[in-house]
Amino acid sequence: MKTEIRRYTDVEQVAASLLAVYAQVREPLLHLPDYAVPAVAERLERYGRTPGFGAVLAFDAEDRPVGYAYGNTVEAGDLWWRRMSEVDERHTREPALALREIGVTVPHRGTGLARTLHDALLAGRPEPSASLLVNPAAGDGKVRRVYESWGYTAIGTCRLSPDSPLLTAMIRPTRA
Repeated sequence: MKTEIRRYTDVEQVAASLLAVYAQVREPLLHLPDYAVPAVAERLERYGRTPGFGAVLAFDAEDRPVGYAYGNTVEAGDLWWRRMSEVDERHTREPALALREIGVTVPHRGTGLARTLHDALLAGRPEPSASLLVNPAAGDGKVRRVYESWGYTAIGTCRLSPDSPLLTAMIRPTRA
Protein backbone atom coordinates (compact mmCIF):
# COMPACT_ATOMS: atom_id res chain seq x y z
CA MET A 1 0.00 0.00 0.00
CA LYS A 2 1.46 3.31 -1.08
CA THR A 3 1.47 6.02 1.57
CA GLU A 4 2.87 9.52 1.83
CA ILE A 5 4.39 10.70 5.13
CA ARG A 6 3.92 14.37 6.07
CA ARG A 7 5.64 16.15 8.95
CA TYR A 8 4.10 18.89 11.11
CA THR A 9 5.25 21.19 13.88
CA ASP A 10 2.06 23.28 14.09
CA VAL A 11 -0.68 21.49 16.02
CA GLU A 12 -3.39 23.56 14.34
CA GLN A 13 -2.32 22.29 10.90
CA VAL A 14 -2.46 18.64 11.97
CA ALA A 15 -5.17 18.39 14.63
CA ALA A 16 -8.22 17.69 12.44
CA SER A 17 -6.53 14.98 10.35
CA LEU A 18 -4.80 13.44 13.36
CA LEU A 19 -8.01 13.25 15.38
CA ALA A 20 -9.87 11.77 12.41
CA VAL A 21 -7.39 8.92 12.03
CA TYR A 22 -7.12 8.55 15.82
CA ALA A 23 -10.89 7.89 15.97
CA GLN A 24 -10.52 5.11 13.38
CA VAL A 25 -7.51 3.55 15.10
CA ARG A 26 -8.96 3.62 18.63
CA GLU A 27 -12.64 3.09 17.71
CA PRO A 28 -13.16 0.13 20.08
CA LEU A 29 -11.91 2.25 23.02
CA LEU A 30 -13.62 5.58 22.34
CA HIS A 31 -16.26 4.94 25.01
CA LEU A 32 -13.56 5.06 27.72
CA PRO A 33 -12.99 8.55 29.17
CA ASP A 34 -9.21 8.66 28.51
CA TYR A 35 -9.69 7.51 24.90
CA ALA A 36 -12.64 9.75 24.01
CA VAL A 37 -11.84 12.11 21.14
CA PRO A 38 -12.46 15.30 23.21
CA ALA A 39 -9.98 14.11 25.87
CA VAL A 40 -7.38 13.31 23.23
CA ALA A 41 -8.02 16.63 21.47
CA GLU A 42 -7.35 18.46 24.75
CA ARG A 43 -4.08 16.57 25.31
CA LEU A 44 -3.01 17.10 21.70
CA GLU A 45 -3.66 20.83 22.03
CA ARG A 46 -1.63 20.93 25.28
CA TYR A 47 1.31 18.98 23.80
CA GLY A 48 1.12 21.09 20.66
CA ARG A 49 1.87 24.20 22.71
CA THR A 50 5.01 22.68 24.23
CA PRO A 51 8.57 23.00 22.92
CA GLY A 52 9.61 20.45 20.36
CA PHE A 53 6.11 19.35 19.32
CA GLY A 54 6.15 17.25 16.19
CA ALA A 55 3.74 14.99 14.39
CA VAL A 56 3.85 12.77 11.33
CA LEU A 57 0.84 11.49 9.42
CA ALA A 58 0.61 8.88 6.70
CA PHE A 59 -1.86 9.47 3.86
CA ASP A 60 -3.08 6.83 1.42
CA ALA A 61 -3.40 7.22 -2.37
CA GLU A 62 -6.80 8.92 -1.89
CA ASP A 63 -5.21 11.45 0.52
CA ARG A 64 -6.92 9.98 3.60
CA PRO A 65 -4.96 9.84 6.86
CA VAL A 66 -4.17 6.22 7.78
CA GLY A 67 -1.59 6.55 10.54
CA TYR A 68 0.00 9.03 12.92
CA ALA A 69 2.67 9.56 15.56
CA TYR A 70 3.33 12.61 17.69
CA GLY A 71 5.39 13.77 20.62
CA ASN A 72 7.21 16.65 22.22
CA THR A 73 10.41 17.47 24.03
CA VAL A 74 10.58 16.76 27.76
CA GLU A 75 13.34 18.20 29.91
CA ALA A 76 14.87 16.92 33.13
CA GLY A 77 12.32 17.37 35.92
CA ASP A 78 9.33 17.27 33.55
CA LEU A 79 6.13 15.61 34.79
CA TRP A 80 6.85 12.88 32.21
CA TRP A 81 9.80 11.74 34.33
CA ARG A 82 8.36 12.57 37.77
CA ARG A 83 5.43 10.16 37.24
CA MET A 84 7.78 7.24 36.68
CA SER A 85 8.97 4.87 39.39
CA GLU A 86 12.27 3.06 39.53
CA VAL A 87 13.83 5.19 36.75
CA ASP A 88 17.60 5.61 36.90
CA GLU A 89 18.39 9.32 37.05
CA ARG A 90 20.87 9.02 34.17
CA HIS A 91 17.91 8.63 31.78
CA THR A 92 16.33 11.92 32.85
CA ARG A 93 19.35 14.28 32.76
CA GLU A 94 19.04 15.28 29.10
CA PRO A 95 16.06 16.32 27.02
CA ALA A 96 14.13 13.48 25.37
CA LEU A 97 11.38 13.13 22.84
CA ALA A 98 8.27 11.86 24.61
CA LEU A 99 6.50 9.72 22.04
CA ARG A 100 2.94 10.43 23.12
CA GLU A 101 1.09 8.20 20.71
CA ILE A 102 1.38 6.18 17.53
CA GLY A 103 -1.42 4.46 15.62
CA VAL A 104 -2.21 2.87 12.28
CA THR A 105 -5.61 1.97 10.82
CA VAL A 106 -6.53 -1.72 10.61
CA PRO A 107 -5.94 -2.14 6.83
CA HIS A 108 -2.38 -0.78 7.25
CA ARG A 109 -1.35 -2.82 10.30
CA GLY A 110 1.37 -5.36 9.72
CA THR A 111 2.75 -3.41 6.76
CA GLY A 112 5.62 -1.66 8.56
CA LEU A 113 3.79 1.66 8.53
CA ALA A 114 3.99 2.11 12.30
CA ARG A 115 7.77 1.73 12.18
CA THR A 116 7.95 4.13 9.23
CA LEU A 117 5.95 6.73 11.18
CA HIS A 118 8.09 6.17 14.27
CA ASP A 119 11.33 6.60 12.36
CA ALA A 120 10.00 9.68 10.54
CA LEU A 121 9.07 11.27 13.88
CA LEU A 122 12.55 10.60 15.31
CA ALA A 123 14.43 11.68 12.17
CA GLY A 124 16.37 14.87 12.72
CA ARG A 125 15.26 15.31 16.33
CA PRO A 126 17.79 17.18 18.51
CA GLU A 127 17.07 15.08 21.63
CA PRO A 128 19.52 12.23 22.27
CA SER A 129 16.76 9.81 23.26
CA ALA A 130 13.09 8.98 22.81
CA SER A 131 10.87 7.66 25.57
CA LEU A 132 7.40 6.13 25.59
CA LEU A 133 4.91 4.43 27.86
CA VAL A 134 3.31 1.11 26.96
CA ASN A 135 0.70 -1.07 28.61
CA PRO A 136 2.55 -4.38 28.97
CA ALA A 137 -0.76 -6.22 28.51
CA ALA A 138 -1.53 -4.54 25.15
CA GLY A 139 -1.86 -7.21 22.51
CA ASP A 140 -0.91 -9.82 25.10
CA GLY A 141 2.55 -8.22 25.28
CA LYS A 142 2.97 -7.91 21.51
CA VAL A 143 3.08 -4.09 21.54
CA ARG A 144 5.91 -4.03 24.09
CA ARG A 145 7.82 -6.64 22.08
CA VAL A 146 7.45 -4.49 18.96
CA TYR A 147 8.95 -1.52 20.81
CA GLU A 148 11.78 -3.72 22.05
CA SER A 149 12.47 -4.79 18.45
CA TRP A 150 12.73 -1.07 17.60
CA GLY A 151 15.49 -0.65 20.20
CA TYR A 152 13.55 0.43 23.28
CA THR A 153 14.44 -0.91 26.72
CA ALA A 154 12.35 -0.80 29.89
CA ILE A 155 13.54 1.76 32.43
CA GLY A 156 10.71 1.83 34.97
CA THR A 157 6.98 1.96 35.49
CA CYS A 158 4.31 4.64 35.48
CA ARG A 159 0.67 4.89 36.57
CA LEU A 160 -0.98 7.92 34.98
CA SER A 161 -3.99 7.88 37.30
CA PRO A 162 -5.30 5.69 40.14
CA ASP A 163 -7.55 3.87 37.64
CA SER A 164 -4.96 3.38 34.89
CA PRO A 165 -2.93 0.23 34.40
CA LEU A 166 0.70 0.09 35.42
CA LEU A 167 2.59 1.12 32.29
CA THR A 168 6.15 0.27 31.33
CA ALA A 169 8.42 3.26 30.66
CA MET A 170 10.85 2.65 27.81
CA ILE A 171 13.72 4.56 26.19
CA ARG A 172 16.08 4.35 23.21
CA PRO A 173 18.52 6.63 21.41
CA THR A 174 16.89 8.76 18.73
CA ARG A 175 19.63 7.72 16.32
CA ALA A 176 19.71 3.98 16.71
